[in-house]
Amino acid sequence: MTTEQYQFTDDGTIPNSVFPMIVYKKAFGLSENLADDMEKLFAGNNWKNAWRNGVYDYHHFHSIAHEVLGVYSGSAQLQLGGEGGKLLTVEAGDVLVLPAGMGHKKISASDDFGVVGAYPGGSDYDIRTGKESERETVLQNIAKVPFPDNDPVQGKNKGIINFWK
Repeated sequence: MTTEQYQFTDDGTIPNSVFPMIVYKKAFGLSENLADDMEKLFAGNNWKNAWRNGVYDYHHFHSIAHEVLGVYSGSAQLQLGGEGGKLLTVEAGDVLVLPAGMGHKKISASDDFGVVGAYPGGSDYDIRTGKESERETVLQNIAKVPFPDNDPVQGKNKGIINFWK
């Protein structure tokens, strides 16, 4: 597994975060039950309220929760950080940890692309698109999101616990 960090500033539409996005490349080996394996590890590290699907094809972010995305099948090109952000190719076995406010969008994907998503403590989440009318509320929400107890992949005292200090 290799670890990458990406930092994006507020672009006026997508607030992004003072914390970097963390990408764990090849965090998981390929297996027949990769989605289950990811969901189990995330839940064991108290990242719950899991779902399985893909990534929306429009810029969005979550203002009330951090999010982990584990790619369990296929591959995709994602744009992170908003219109001026980074294009990143992800594939099965990769995990992204997105701090609250971090913009993300699917640019393209294989037909079998799938992700498991989850949130610290099983928190609820919202879907925001950067509307000007929401900006004040969104910025207030992001400032209130609690710091996770554990990294979704590496657990207690590792990963984001160190990267986000």
